[in-house]
Amino acid sequence: MKVKGTYKRSDIWLAFWLIIPTLIAIGITAFYPLGQTLYDSFFKWSLRPGFEREFVGFQNYINLFQDPRFLSSLWNTIYFTFFSVLIEFLLGLVTALILNADFKLRGLVRAAVLIPWAIPTAVSSQMWKWMYNDQYGVISLMLYNLGILEEGTPILGTPGMAMTAIIGVDVWKTTPFVALLLLAGLQTIPNELYEAARIDGASIWKQFTSITLPVLRPTIGVTLIFRTLDALRVFDIVYIMTQGAVGTETLAVYNRSLLMDNIFSPRGLFGYGSALSVVIFLIIGIFTIIYMRSLNIKLD
Repeated sequence: MKVKGTYKRSDIWLAFWLIIPTLIAIGITAFYPLGQTLYDSFFKWSLRPGFEREFVGFQNYINLFQDPRFLSSLWNTIYFTFFSVLIEFLLGLVTALILNADFKLRGLVRAAVLIPWAIPTAVSSQMWKWMYNDQYGVISLMLYNLGILEEGTPILGTPGMAMTAIIGVDVWKTTPFVALLLLAGLQTIPNELYEAARIDGASIWKQFTSITLPVLRPTIGVTLIFRTLDALRVFDIVYIMTQGAVGTETLAVYNRSLLMDNIFSPRGLFGYGSALSVVIFLIIGIFTIIYMRSLNIKLD
């Protein structure tokens, strides 16, 4: 007996049993921790010996949205996400368009562009931290010599300037990844479409807006989702460069402080940190749904 087109019932059952191990692995590594975190968020507790778990319901969530530090880190996260993703997308699109053109040594250039993305984030963050150093950093010295920055001004120690510097590092590192995804989408566009448009007298801008962008929309959506998910949970760059000081603390950095620095706190902040983890998860989910609906991305 055949069901759902050309598939036999036995084939469907075989496929089901084959994916069971994967579903179990995902359940253990993803859904169980998520469920445990949600459960813990309704309690006041810590790992301090003798500390008794106390059920507080939604009080952790109420306290969270009354916490000035949470509101500040939420704003910093949104600010970082908006500007980093926007700049990376624009630069990545320009880079992808250039790399998609036909020129000599194109393969070598494509490989070279990926170097910043290939460097581990911990390494690149520390490297840029040294370059931003107000005593011997090459970026600081260059800005001093150009008169843009007053000598001795710590870039990573100045409010506002520190976040801008961190965004710059993230843009430098992640733009190649964005360009790579967009380049993959550009290469799926048939050249015949551009040739027909040129015959009809369409300008380069008209070809870009009428052919490139519409065909590239699904790729753009996937790229923006990937980058937004990463940016909303940014931790390593911020923690290595400033540890969340001078107005750069993000939600992930604050969450790390609650869950790790206060793990044995008599105040029972582990449940509070779990509530923050759930909020981060919900924020990421909301942004993903907004992207998918606004760009009309379908899963089927």
